[in-house]
Amino acid sequence: MKRVRYFRTASCLFVALCLSFAVYAKAGDPLDVVKTAIDKAIQILKDPKLQTKDKKQERIDRLKEAINPIFDYEEMAKRSLGSHWRRRSPAEQEEFVKLFRDFLEKVYSDKVDLYNGEKVIFGREIVDQDFAQIESSVVNAKGEETAVVYRLRRVDGKWKVYDAVVENISIVNNYRSQFDRVISKSSYDELKRMLKEKAG
Repeated sequence: MKRVRYFRTASCLFVALCLSFAVYAKAGDPLDVVKTAIDKAIQILKDPKLQTKDKKQERIDRLKEAINPIFDYEEMAKRSLGSHWRRRSPAEQEEFVKLFRDFLEKVYSDKVDLYNGEKVIFGREIVDQDFAQIESSVVNAKGEETAVVYRLRRVDGKWKVYDAVVENISIVNNYRSQFDRVISKSSYDELKRMLKEKAG
């Protein structure tokens, strides 16, 4: 199973890191949550004390500490599995969420060294009841911009990110296409096996 195609560039990898390694902002607006998240991720990625090879795991661990409060793994796993989600028992759904989280953590952890000073410019915040979108651009050292839209939903009064659209390509939609292809050609058990293998 191929990885999501938009993880090929350093800029988009940085977006993925910011999506996952976020910090929950107690202040109210979705934009506050995303900006606080990205600021914290950049601080960790730029910390000169964490740049050596022997500090890589510590850098990853510090980034991972912030994942659970903001990243809506259950919603993302559910949407990524699509129609196959309803066919799974509650126990299987819970298992898949954990497996999906482990898979994402491994993908993003493998990319922490690719950060190269990218900057983020924020645009509009669009809120529609319990859902929101934050428009932004990631600018690399060459001045090239990558459009990113963060998608959030309000869960128990807290805004959580469940998707990001990079240059019109959705993380959720991309994974759903890949997962459906594996299940259709083989089985759900094969998808679990492949995700476990990717998660290491």
